[in-house]
Amino acid sequence: MADEGLVGLLVGVGASAGGLEALLALVAGLDEDLPAALFVVLHQAPTAPTVLPGLLARRCRLPVEGVRDGAPVRPGRVVVARPDHHLLVRDAHVVLGRGPREDGHRPGVDSLFRSLAQEAGPRAVGVVLSGMLDDGAAGMLEIVRHGGSAVVQEPTEAGRDSMPRAALARVPGAIVTPAHAVGAVLRELVASAPSAGAAPAHDLRSLLAGDARRCGPEESGSGRP
Repeated sequence: MADEGLVGLLVGVGASAGGLEALLALVAGLDEDLPAALFVVLHQAPTAPTVLPGLLARRCRLPVEGVRDGAPVRPGRVVVARPDHHLLVRDAHVVLGRGPREDGHRPGVDSLFRSLAQEAGPRAVGVVLSGMLDDGAAGMLEIVRHGGSAVVQEPTEAGRDSMPRAALARVPGAIVTPAHAVGAVLRELVASAPSAGAAPAHDLRSLLAGDARRCGPEESGSGRP
């Protein structure tokens, strides 16, 4: 159940192959006063060095930190998943999980997105960036079913377009944008976000102008959510 005490948006960002460049572009476009907590999953080998927080911190105006089990969720922070651990949010706290791999990965994007859907409801946002296969697509659909928002990197600019296209096949009404413009989309979503307990605001027509657009079923290649 969504925690009505949380303030701002809870944003999950998922990426895999080709995703580092997209992540760097995304965080560089975030406002320093953005009232949102961001949680980043990048598929990496279980023994990969935990250098991603440092890389993102060089480009980001918000504080970037590695995940700490049990840490409270705070707006204005970017929390980065640890290799070989799922990153979840429960009861306004960050939780590290060692459950089964999802889509062959731990951390998994789907598991993060599901936890955000249950935690924040209409104040949850799922962002899918470059990557192979389809991790994140099912979790993004879960976010939308709970009234949240879906944002997908423009597939034609992604280093690997499988994850963005899979997400659009499941959620053809997602907002499609270049990675560098995700921050602008989040500003719009913050402005239109419902207060706790209110019905979600789905009409984001201002996002149709400029870099961001809505993708219809005929553009995604699938007419089914």
